[in-house]
Amino acid sequence: MDLETFRRRLTAHGALPVHVRRVLRLWSQGLPQDHGRRKPQDTLPAAVRAELPALLADLEALARVDSEHPAADGARRLLVRLADGQGIEAVLLPRGGLCVSTQVGCAVGCGFCMTGRSGLLRQLGSAEIVAQVALARRLRAVRKVVFMGMGEPAHNLDAVLDAVELLGTLGGLGHKAIVVSSVGDARLFERLQALPPGAVRPALALSLHSCDDARREALLPRAPRLPVAELAAAATRWARDSGYPLQVQWTLLAGLNDGDDELEGLVRLFAGQPAIVNFIPWNTVEGLPWRRPDPARSVTMVRALRERGVLATLRQSAAQDVDGGCGQLRARVDGAAGADAVPLRRIDRARPAAAAAA
Repeated sequence: MDLETFRRRLTAHGALPVHVRRVLRLWSQGLPQDHGRRKPQDTLPAAVRAELPALLADLEALARVDSEHPAADGARRLLVRLADGQGIEAVLLPRGGLCVSTQVGCAVGCGFCMTGRSGLLRQLGSAEIVAQVALARRLRAVRKVVFMGMGEPAHNLDAVLDAVELLGTLGGLGHKAIVVSSVGDARLFERLQALPPGAVRPALALSLHSCDDARREALLPRAPRLPVAELAAAATRWARDSGYPLQVQWTLLAGLNDGDDELEGLVRLFAGQPAIVNFIPWNTVEGLPWRRPDPARSVTMVRALRERGVLATLRQSAAQDVDGGCGQLRARVDGAAGADAVPLRRIDRARPAAAAAA
């Protein structure tokens, strides 16, 4: 379901652009339609007021909380049920952040990600993406939205950019408080560079995970085959153009992408660039072949990059104590990673392209 459907529906009942903006502004901010001093009866045409209850009911049906899973770190992982019964995940992050999904499942097939094991089931419409924000704002304040949940945003660009535009205008979020994550896709970089003057210009996060082309291909088997150096150049170009630092996302896997060779690659790509490397130790998933790195090694990697001119942080994936890795909750409840799951491959550091059944 896309936002344009609701715009047309309101317009068909006599709503002017100002009326459409009012309805979508209050909805996207999680506020009731009678919020503020000016009430619907004072601002909306009679036909729009008559249609409003049915419209709001349809908006509410787009996303509802199926279950909540609070964690010790202050995060709350939500299993969100869509109107067709499909489940997605959204995460209320500490300090007012919200992580939203853009697809049911994902086609990239990252072996370390439970979402990737289920494959892509369908795209989310722009209204379904914004509905996650509206839902979360009724639970607590949301000051930042990151498109880092289930799905690859670059594979659903029209809906993602439509949602970004609404959130950065009527949704009341600052442009730097909207972060779109991607494994890296030429179409995404092209669309961002082609945004018209005055459009919302989101910050960018690049899911990199390795500086070695072959190793990254094995980890992200269906990501676009763009060389890592080309990806980094395109992403940092957007960071300079937008004025917001690039967030380099790096899931740390013990013995695989936590070596000195990867540190050298990160220095080559990002020293002196407007970029921040975020190391995130892997959320353990029973039955998968990887391990979280030793905490001391993770700290050493951050220090090594900082000493060589690369901004770096060590982050913990939210809601670890409730098995909060992306896709884990949906897999437990809906059995999403079943017989049709993407087969996993073991990846050897010395032979990055080698694979064997996990």
